[in-house]
Amino acid sequence: MGTLPPPRFSSAELFENDVNFCYGSKYGLLWPILNEIFDLNLEYKNSQFAVKQRKEFLIKQKIGICDIVENCEREKFNASDLGMKNINLRNTIKCLRQHPSIGTILFMGGNSKNGPEYLFRKHLKKNFLKLDLIANTSPKIHQFRLDNRIIKTISLVSPSNAANRSIGSNPAYKELKENNSSFTTLEFRVMQYKKFF
Repeated sequence: MGTLPPPRFSSAELFENDVNFCYGSKYGLLWPILNEIFDLNLEYKNSQFAVKQRKEFLIKQKIGICDIVENCEREKFNASDLGMKNINLRNTIKCLRQHPSIGTILFMGGNSKNGPEYLFRKHLKKNFLKLDLIANTSPKIHQFRLDNRIIKTISLVSPSNAANRSIGSNPAYKELKENNSSFTTLEFRVMQYKKFF
């Protein structure tokens, strides 16, 4: 679960190497991470074939993908979560009730303002629910009770390039980088995501 795609996905002004699908920005790293983990040989261009590859992968792996923001306004024409205002959230609780097999939500980013976990917490609060911390390590793991089931949430490092700065200050990344100077932020994400995918 993410927040919202870059504005060009709403105005249909995609770049040549964007894929017109969830997390399809040519600057985004979710698909390169999944490509690395699952050896998918994905195409990275604005084509129906690239969309088909991603849909088939998600169906085969039984992975749902969505953004928590239904719609919003942006102060500037950029993809910054902080620039979103007048945010209307997708009814995720309703979706979870319609799909009782969902047991885990992977947030593509943490609890920073207007990030997916932050907005999900607001959504839970409106529904008189809350996240309970079960692992304070990185990535943080929470859970909440919905009706008769427990749903776990995991806040992964954001797959956006902007998150490279926060990865650089992550103690685990620093230690790995110190031991291997060629270790990259993409490799760090692959290592983290692989545990949960």
